[in-house]
Amino acid sequence: MNSDVALLLETANFAAEKHRNQRRKDPEQTPYINHPLGVARILSHEGGITNIEVLQAALLHDTVEDTETSPAELEASFGPVVARIVQEVTDDKSLSKQDRKRMQVVHAPHCSQQAKLVKLADKLYNLRDLNRCTPVGWTPERVQEYFIWACQVVKGLRGTNSALEEKLDELFRQRGAHL
Repeated sequence: MNSDVALLLETANFAAEKHRNQRRKDPEQTPYINHPLGVARILSHEGGITNIEVLQAALLHDTVEDTETSPAELEASFGPVVARIVQEVTDDKSLSKQDRKRMQVVHAPHCSQQAKLVKLADKLYNLRDLNRCTPVGWTPERVQEYFIWACQVVKGLRGTNSALEEKLDELFRQRGAHL
């Protein structure tokens, strides 16, 4: 088997184990692992990304933030580059939700190219998910606020991947959330 394929399968398995008891906040309570798999697929299928470390980071992008995974564990299992990319896209959970969202806008322009790719695909997945169905307890106003905030984050990621940016721009136009 191709070593990149084996590495991606190992990474997907690790992410699936870490997220095994988590669900998305949609009414169907979709298994959480669908999200990182979807983010990696967007990068590969729609963004044309073949860099193995970027695809691994996409699969792992929520492990440090949302599970009992440490950056050291990621580095030991997948190397320093993958661990760094994941760290770049990980919110500081010690901050309030409002501050975490503000910091994403502030930090976006300063991320590495690799982290920007993961962030673009993550935002694209989440916005498509919001269009598909509203999370339990979310009002239409909260959905619109998320689109406006995501547009601000994406503004700092511009110039990273035109294919993904065009798809995001279309979603922002549909919602009247473009800047």
